[in-house]
Amino acid sequence: MAEPEAVPPLDEMVDGRGGVRPHWRTLLGILGGMGEGVLGERARRLDRAFEDEGMAGVLPGSKREAAWRCDPLPMVLPAAEFAQLEAGIAQRAALLEALLADLYGPQRLLAEGAIPPEVVFANPAFLRACRHAGEAPARPMLHLYAADLLRGPDGAWRVLADRTTAPAGPGLARENRRLLARVMPEAFRGTQVRSMRPFFDLWQDALQRLAPPERGDPAVALLTRGTQHPRWFEDMLLSRELSCALVECGDLTVRGGALYLKTLQGLQRVDVLLSRIEGAALDPLECAQAGVSGVPGLLDAARQGAVRILNAPGAGLAEAPALAGFLEALAPRLLGQALLLPSVETLWLGDAAARARLANEPGWLVRGATDGAAPTPVPLDAWANAIGAEARPAAYAATRLPVASVVPCVVGEGLEPRPLMLRMFAVFDGAAWRVMPGGLARIGEAASIGGALPVQGLSKDVWVLADEGADIIGPAALQLPPLPIRRQPGALPSRVADNLFWLGRYTERLERAARLVRATQARISRGVVLPREQAEVAALARCLGQAGFTGAEEVAGSSAAQALPGIIAAALREGGALPALAERIAALTAMVRDRLTADMHATFTLTLRTARAEMLAAGDGLETIGRAMISVLRFATAVAGVAAESMVRGGAWLFLDLGRRVERAQAIASEVQFALDQPPARIEGGLRLMLELCDSVITYRSRYLTILQPAPALDLVLADPSNPRALAFQLEAISRSLSEVAREDDPALPGEAALLLAEAEAIVADVIRAPDQAVAAAGLPPRLEAMANRIAALSDAVTRRYFALLPLTQMVGIEGATPAFRGAA
Repeated sequence: MAEPEAVPPLDEMVDGRGGVRPHWRTLLGILGGMGEGVLGERARRLDRAFEDEGMAGVLPGSKREAAWRCDPLPMVLPAAEFAQLEAGIAQRAALLEALLADLYGPQRLLAEGAIPPEVVFANPAFLRACRHAGEAPARPMLHLYAADLLRGPDGAWRVLADRTTAPAGPGLARENRRLLARVMPEAFRGTQVRSMRPFFDLWQDALQRLAPPERGDPAVALLTRGTQHPRWFEDMLLSRELSCALVECGDLTVRGGALYLKTLQGLQRVDVLLSRIEGAALDPLECAQAGVSGVPGLLDAARQGAVRILNAPGAGLAEAPALAGFLEALAPRLLGQALLLPSVETLWLGDAAARARLANEPGWLVRGATDGAAPTPVPLDAWANAIGAEARPAAYAATRLPVASVVPCVVGEGLEPRPLMLRMFAVFDGAAWRVMPGGLARIGEAASIGGALPVQGLSKDVWVLADEGADIIGPAALQLPPLPIRRQPGALPSRVADNLFWLGRYTERLERAARLVRATQARISRGVVLPREQAEVAALARCLGQAGFTGAEEVAGSSAAQALPGIIAAALREGGALPALAERIAALTAMVRDRLTADMHATFTLTLRTARAEMLAAGDGLETIGRAMISVLRFATAVAGVAAESMVRGGAWLFLDLGRRVERAQAIASEVQFALDQPPARIEGGLRLMLELCDSVITYRSRYLTILQPAPALDLVLADPSNPRALAFQLEAISRSLSEVAREDDPALPGEAALLLAEAEAIVADVIRAPDQAVAAAGLPPRLEAMANRIAALSDAVTRRYFALLPLTQMVGIEGATPAFRGAA
């Protein structure tokens, strides 16, 4: 059988006569005036912008490194062509909605033979738990729809795949537009490009309208698969664009037939859940595929109308490749219209005539009939052998892809044509389907771009040119009651509070390690430790050991100058204590990315990268180690400054600050303990070290000149509430933060912080009253060790009270009002 002649692809920018298509001319004129090499430089700037915004991991080498790229040259659609696509996509979405309503309802299409039962019942995306026998399910089942489009050599667009589960890409499309406008503003000045903002406004209002009618102030949440999932960054972007809470399965619970979000102050009702998770993974009680994940009881709450899940669980059934071959015949039957936007040619191989065509015609790609992945080329003889062994041809479908059109892409300093697939999105607003004036253009080989959106790849912004006479349709005003004023610091998911708390602790821990290294470096850089410094170095070695510097606690006496440099250098190498802390900070920063503004995230990311790079490059030299510690301290200072000036004093700031205060309070108590653990005759050296580690030397000198005595020094570092490096300052802040989030009937944790503050003040008072302050100060280490242990116990109590996500309580015999579950229950 002869192979068909190769058909050249259609060029999106150039017409068949070698001229530039009219809708590209303005853009190319602007780009032509930018000069040679500018496009390549802008491509590199775009890559850096994606990295800085959080698309890649916080630190180099992370799993999300260079996850997605955007080409600086957009894909341009004229207004008339978009109008045709808009009508076809809206019609196709309505067709799939009607199809799902029948398959999960009366199933007339199956009974009448319009759709083979094997295509439905053998599909793992068909959720029997969502079936409404004999009646239509609650509408709409589809809320967000995406179509993957290819343009063939004849210039016609065809649908390669329908996306109905949790279509990826609308957030990436929005991010592409935002960053491209920032990096290439001149390209937008002379071109009338339709904005995507009205689409997201319509989407946000549609979510509000879909809440149960009795809910006057509906709560909307976006259910993500978690921070470790490759799609988490886009989920975070969408939650911001749609102004809804970003939650994970562990943040949700079903109580009394309703869905609730676990927050620090109790359970908050969720009315609309925009799910980014496959329907089969939503509820372990009803879907075996969910395993131990999901939210137990979620599907029952949806059946009772207590929560609306979008897209409806089970909507993924419409993605089955075999169904695409039946849509052209179903459109007149379900909609009374011919299909405007056809699929690529598809055959269901359960049909004998389809198998005959497959055997006689070249160019087909064989795939699973219910598999939504990219079509994989399978040699016909291998496929025939598989069919003969399994005797299940109905489990397969065949697709024949047209030669995809090509579009110019920036490669190096020039342009090269690359195959294009266009993904476009539509949202149902309660009355009609609204199509995004734009989309996501994926670049790659046709066979590889037919599957789900990959976690890595090259994309383009899609420009829809504005028609001068067209009206801009925005969302209709919602009639909602006035919103109550909310200033609730505890309205924060327990998981997020936990991550912020430990982000604060690890940041403070890294800063403490840097200060300890600098203090040690100043005493051992000469190579010989003076006799009066040996006690200080011993105290520093104990502090370093507690901070994770392996072997530092074993250093003693005159050997410190020889041993400590190697111990410190080892702690700065790859896998050492300080890079490990930086990696934990990076992971937590990524987990709370949705709580950080772009400027805050950039501050965390850029300063942490610099600090980690200098740590790893420091080597064994004390001078280079000292410079690396300056970068670490700059990172910690930048984090403290941006948190103080850019974060609202709500739950996120409270727990970030609480973590820093707890860590610093524990460190101060331990460091003062180690510094004072020496004979009274040498207590002056311990006081000097204590002031240095608490960054209070200048303050002490300004108050007391050069006279160093135990009581004034201890007052400054333990009991002075105006000194941000004093223990009292930390304990006051801890008590204040805990009082903000605790209920009036739950004073235990703020009370414990107040008792610790009283103990710090009592320690200083005892030294002031002592006849010999040096002897009194030398006797304080046991009390300070007990304080450090009590602060650690307070941290554990905070974790148990606010962060521990307890397993779902099994309620038996509870009727009537929903119980008042609190905290992280």
